[in-house]
Amino acid sequence: MKEILHVISLEVVRPHSLLVTFSDGVTKQVNLRPLLRGPVFEPLLDPSYFARVKLDPLFGVPTWPNDADLAPEALYGLPDEREHAA
Repeated sequence: MKEILHVISLEVVRPHSLLVTFSDGVTKQVNLRPLLRGPVFEPLLDPSYFARVKLDPLFGVPTWPNDADLAPEALYGLPDEREHAA
């Protein structure tokens, strides 16, 4: 049986970008901008609001004050920005 993926730590590193460590030990810097579509994610387009992200300790997901959250699997699927830096 496959273990459920959780975020164990996160840090805002740029507007719309987080440095995320997952429960399997992988750490990635990911730009969430492509995922911020729809009414619940609209406030996150403001970098100051995006920076209010917190890690939900019970579910292991990033969450914001308006109850927007993102599944760890969605973050895991994004490319690591550090690998594509020029």
